[in-house]
Amino acid sequence: MSLIRPFAALRPTPEHADDVVAPPYDVLSVREARQRANGRPWSFLHISRPEIDLPENTDPYDPAVYAKGAENLDRMIDANVLMRDPDAYYYVYRLTMGAHVQTGLVAVASVPDYDINRIRKHEFTRPVKEDDRVRQIEALQAQTGPVFLVYPEAAQIDAILARTAAGRPEYDVTADDGVRHQIWVLRNADAIAAITAGFDAMDAIYIADGHHRSAAASRVYHATCSGSDECHTGNESAGYFLSVIFPHHEMQILDYNRVITDLHGLDGESFLARIAERFDIESVDGACKPTKHAEFGMYLGGSWYRLTLRAEHIPGDDPVASLDVSLLQNNLIDPILAIEDPRRDKRIDFVGGIRGLGELEKRVDSGEMAVAFALYPTTMEALMAVADANEVMPPKSTWFEPKLADGLLSHMLD
Repeated sequence: MSLIRPFAALRPTPEHADDVVAPPYDVLSVREARQRANGRPWSFLHISRPEIDLPENTDPYDPAVYAKGAENLDRMIDANVLMRDPDAYYYVYRLTMGAHVQTGLVAVASVPDYDINRIRKHEFTRPVKEDDRVRQIEALQAQTGPVFLVYPEAAQIDAILARTAAGRPEYDVTADDGVRHQIWVLRNADAIAAITAGFDAMDAIYIADGHHRSAAASRVYHATCSGSDECHTGNESAGYFLSVIFPHHEMQILDYNRVITDLHGLDGESFLARIAERFDIESVDGACKPTKHAEFGMYLGGSWYRLTLRAEHIPGDDPVASLDVSLLQNNLIDPILAIEDPRRDKRIDFVGGIRGLGELEKRVDSGEMAVAFALYPTTMEALMAVADANEVMPPKSTWFEPKLADGLLSHMLD
């Protein structure tokens, strides 16, 4: 099986693209999804969040939810709001958020290569979320949420994507959040063959976001193929999962910041004294946004401080322990604030960098939180190093922006 391959996408008819496009299923609450879909019968939220069409307080994991999603998908196909391409193509997907532009490839990626870690992971998955995606794929017989992948340096592929994106796009949609989504259909057989060969020559590609979706696709594939030889021919749709693959050098990872409810019994002066055992502390005017590795901003008692971890506390040969999120956890949050497990401890919360440092000030000034920490963003190279080492990143290590849209391209399992 090839690492990736083209596919016949299910996608909106051009006149309905603005009606269909929706945020990713997992970035909205049910209430927000209901509001977004109100008065928009063709919004993809009716497929990705079908509980919005059922009575309030419906369990989102109720079988009726998945059945409603399948019903809504069929309704949109029957109404010619969604159409299926007649042949297998690659698609070029460009995201523009302000001055940032990234251009990637929409393809389907090999489940067997995911299983052997050639498509590399860096996060654990939660069973309840994985089960949810399995049920959704099985009910729809489609993968509707793309996995966000990254490929290492490949100038030839970058050039093909750039040439394709120089033409007129099939879709050009600006979403509610101001992010522009453009898609081109790549039909040229020679370009398709060159892209397939280019990816087959790669040692690995990397999951940026979508660990639950890729794990669910693997489970569906193996359940479908259990006891059968049909799923080992290399042609089965279930053996591939929907992906958007960007060059690593175009990725934008924002900071993923921390807020803590209390100082674990310490007053402000004692807390600063404990921090000074491992960090250099500098009081600064205005919000402190870290500018380099091992530097942190801290908001405490209405004031900002710059914390710089001393070199002797920075491990040089461990890709996980040397991450900024690990440095803060292992040198301050755990030993001083006694938060050993940030996955489960309710005293810590996480704030995506897209919300700005003003959100950290707001959470502390309100009295909800006692202290906030601004982090330097994880680099793409650091993420790839963790994945190459077959390790797992700490929770809430990366915040990717801009987000992919749902509904523009889906992969049917037939």
